[in-house]
Amino acid sequence: MQDTKKLIETLAGKYGTKRESLIPIMQGIVEKESYLSKDAMIEVARTLDISAAEVYGTASFYSFLDTDTRGKYKIRVCKSIICEMKGKNEILRTIEDILKIKVGETSKGGQFTLLETNCLGWCHKGPAMLVNDEVYTELNPKRIRAILGEYIREEKI
Repeated sequence: MQDTKKLIETLAGKYGTKRESLIPIMQGIVEKESYLSKDAMIEVARTLDISAAEVYGTASFYSFLDTDTRGKYKIRVCKSIICEMKGKNEILRTIEDILKIKVGETSKGGQFTLLETNCLGWCHKGPAMLVNDEVYTELNPKRIRAILGEYIREEKI
């Protein structure tokens, strides 16, 4: 917690301690610690002099502000109606079959977490997904196998 407190102090120094600093501070925490722990959210509330409920409410509203631990690779599949019409469900089934996990789960060993998220802004080239910050578009099962194969080989799973 001491490291988290120091991180929050650093981020508050960079972004300020007003209400509008909440999201940049939380993004900074997620960037460094990969999720927002309860302790971190309480410390952010204390630093910004707002309620912990407001911090949690904001964090839980935005899908990229994880409030649970996630795998090393966070796979976020776009769940917009356009991506759904272009085959999102087939993409999800392919990922689930390869990684042996369902949406919301993390693989054994903590390498992959599979999530659905609202529009990624790439629906014109859907179906789309993110693996951490890397965008993949125009997906099909063959392409998914190739993409995930690269990550799996990299990890030697």
